[in-house]
Amino acid sequence: MSIALVILAAGKGTRMNSDLPKVLHPIAGAPLLHHAMRTGAALEPERTIVVAGHQADQVQAAALEFDHTAEVLMQTEQLGTGHAVDQAREALKGFKGDVVVLFGDTPFLKPETLERMIAARRHHDVVVLGFDIAQVQPRYGRLVMDGDRLAKIVEYKDATEEERQIRFTNSGLMACDATLLFDLIANLSNNNASGEYYLTEVPELANARGAKVTAVKCDEAETLGVDSRKDLAGAEAIYQKNARTALLEDGVTLTAPDTVFLSFDTAIGRDATIEPNVVFGPGVTIESGATIRAFSHLEGCHVSRGTMVGPYARLRPGAELSEDVHIGNFVEIKNAQIGTGTKVNHLSYIGDATLGAGTNIGAGTITCNYDGVMKHHTHIGDNVFIGSNTMLVAPVSVGNEAMTGSGSVITKNVPDTALALSRAEQTNKPGVALKLFEMLKKKKQKLISGAK
Repeated sequence: MSIALVILAAGKGTRMNSDLPKVLHPIAGAPLLHHAMRTGAALEPERTIVVAGHQADQVQAAALEFDHTAEVLMQTEQLGTGHAVDQAREALKGFKGDVVVLFGDTPFLKPETLERMIAARRHHDVVVLGFDIAQVQPRYGRLVMDGDRLAKIVEYKDATEEERQIRFTNSGLMACDATLLFDLIANLSNNNASGEYYLTEVPELANARGAKVTAVKCDEAETLGVDSRKDLAGAEAIYQKNARTALLEDGVTLTAPDTVFLSFDTAIGRDATIEPNVVFGPGVTIESGATIRAFSHLEGCHVSRGTMVGPYARLRPGAELSEDVHIGNFVEIKNAQIGTGTKVNHLSYIGDATLGAGTNIGAGTITCNYDGVMKHHTHIGDNVFIGSNTMLVAPVSVGNEAMTGSGSVITKNVPDTALALSRAEQTNKPGVALKLFEMLKKKKQKLISGAK
């Protein structure tokens, strides 16, 4: 059966107190919308439709960034969940299959849960996702069951006292045959305090037609929505806790788990070690046996087996570290390939560069890659020794087994096995330092006296 996802992402999120649409606020480095789209993608949908409203251009850009085939439709007025889904009516005209309705601000839904909903659809016309609450709360609508049949969804304020004691509550998510769903939506009523059209009415309408309606249960944690900054912080904490636990179970050592922050796509191999206060941005892969030392920040990079990074190191997008590389304290690597066994141990910047195997980069080395307009490349060969405080003015190359003297400014290519020196001749002027200090002290005293 073909599947069309309809992801509701039109809300402004007033309680977020932000110019950014609610669904674009990030959890683990990815917008809430991407989390919803990633879960839905597990169903291999034929169509993915995102219903946008507030700041629709930004929502569209984010949706297409994740899936260039996504279709973004506009809900100019926010008149309830039923009205939002109805915006997909024309786009899905003639579509033969199931519509699965998701929320763009619900990041923790599991793919297995959606698969169970689709499995239930084989025997029922409408499937609603619900969860059991630990204690009675007025916030949620109740799922009134008759055996495995979902009789109706009743809001707490409209429920009888008996119905209010029901713990099985509505998540808002739904799977239904496309034709039936839009037929039912056409009959929704807005006879309520808000004057809006709600999907919660769909099960009762379906039952009235003799359709088969049921509900599938998931953990309450999967249905957590994000409506405020407090919710966002709470969701981030939940995500990080779950991600850290998964790494520990997969054989990764986290010496202080609560201080490590992971991205939605962080991949770390078994027997890797992550020390305290490490932050992973998007796009990081760490191979087995690597060590990331304390207070390092990594983004868009790959670290191979046996490599050590940090402490206090920064790996930026495009950093590719081969096996047994050492990247030390206060070193920044950007868009650079570092060969096997090479060391960049202290206070250096390597950007837009290729470094061969077995090379040593001295402290204070900088690849001067930017001329104010263009970026240029530096190539350093195998078994090279770069002296401390060397400036490599790109584009430039240093051949295999070559060497640069400390304090050199390298502006020309260095052949294999050559020593490159580029320093001004040192001149010592006897007694001048003492005279200069005396002159500066008098000038300072004069300034102080004048200020008084």
